[in-house]
Amino acid sequence: MLRPLAPVACRVPLLALLLAGGAAAQTRHNSAAPIDFGADHIELQDRANRAVLAGNVKVRQAEMTLDAARMTVAYTGQVEDGNPQVSRLDAAGGVTVTRPDQTARSTYAVYDLNRRVITMLGGVRLTQAGNTVSGGRLTINLDTGRAVIDGSAVAGGGAGTGNVTQAPNGRVTGTFSVPKRN
Repeated sequence: MLRPLAPVACRVPLLALLLAGGAAAQTRHNSAAPIDFGADHIELQDRANRAVLAGNVKVRQAEMTLDAARMTVAYTGQVEDGNPQVSRLDAAGGVTVTRPDQTARSTYAVYDLNRRVITMLGGVRLTQAGNTVSGGRLTINLDTGRAVIDGSAVAGGGAGTGNVTQAPNGRVTGTFSVPKRN
C-alpha cells in the first residue's frame, strides 16, 4: 500500500522511473534510487492493483523528473519492504521528462519497468543544448541508453484533450547546433 507523505506524496524504492530524457550520451540512470511522487489527488484501486495520480503529478528519481496531468501506476500485488512492486507507469497530459541537460515533451508516456523501456507518444520534442528533434514517438532503452525518435506514431491534440491523429507525413524534424570555431 502506498503511504502518503505531505499532501499526497509517496516513496517507492527500487523503481526505475519513467523518463530518461533520451540521448545515448546521457549517463546511465540510477534505477536503485528511491522514487518520490506527488499529486493533487491519489486514488488507490487495490483490487485492480493500481493507483491513479491526478493533478500536477510530479515524479522524481535521482536527477530525473516527470511532470504530467495524470498518471496510472500498475503494481503486481507483491510487496517488498512495505512497498508495492510497480510494473508499469502511464502518464498523460502535457508530459515533460527532465534530466540534467535535456528535456523531452509529449502528450503521453509509458514506462514498462520489466523491459526498462520508456515510450513517449504524441508531438514528441526532445531538446538537448542547442539541438532539438521532433517526431511522433520516442523510445528509450534505459539499459543501453539508446533513444530512437520516429514520425510514425501519433501526434497529440494538446495536453489532456485526448485527440490523437496520425503524425503528418511521418517525418522526424530537428535542428542541430554547430560548435563555434575560431
